Amino acid sequence: MGAGLIFSPRDFLSTPNPHRLRSKIAREDEHQLVAAAKSGDTAAFEELVSRYERKIFRLTMNITRNREDAEDAMQDAFLKSYSHLKTFQGDSRFYTWLVRIAANEALMRLRKRRPNQFSLDEPIEGDEDLMPRELQDWGPGPEQRFAQTEMREILSGVIEELAPDYRIVFVLRDIEELSTEETAASLGISIAAVKSRLLRARLKLREKLNRYFQQGRAN
Repeated sequence: MGAGLIFSPRDFLSTPNPHRLRSKIAREDEHQLVAAAKSGDTAAFEELVSRYERKIFRLTMNITRNREDAEDAMQDAFLKSYSHLKTFQGDSRFYTWLVRIAANEALMRLRKRRPNQFSLDEPIEGDEDLMPRELQDWGPGPEQRFAQTEMREILSGVIEELAPDYRIVFVLRDIEELSTEETAASLGISIAAVKSRLLRARLKLREKLNRYFQQGRAN
């Protein structure tokens, strides 16, 4: 970061500040916040952090399944986004760009924690020979579909049971709502691999959820 900087974005990433005002800036004004932050407006960057820190933490937690790693990945994602802000060209939403950085930070920590169990670079058996077929969308996102707290907890537990390769693609596509192309670019895998793994993740989730509710009825 440039000399003379009197704050660090890390200052904005402590536990939620009870005195921080809820954002009244419409999401459509994101580009204005980014432009202001590029010009050195620290309050604008603080607003971006305030707006997205919970979502980015949820993303990194979904990937790493470890709170310490998730917090570190989130903080480093904001730090890197700030230090490289001038390189952001605005070809996508700032949030989408931030998600890519956060996903990569979380993946690095996951690889370090599980070096012999996880690698997105290695094709999963069946990735290339499975012809992804179009499935009907889930409709509302998983959070809307399972709005009640109990159902969110059930879904979270089922997602955690997915292999990391499937879970990450599912989180980026169906929860964070990145496009197939953005997901592929974020993870460094092919579009075909994204489609294949997303299909398998959705099928596995539905199978697990069906099994869960059948057991519930049996009890």
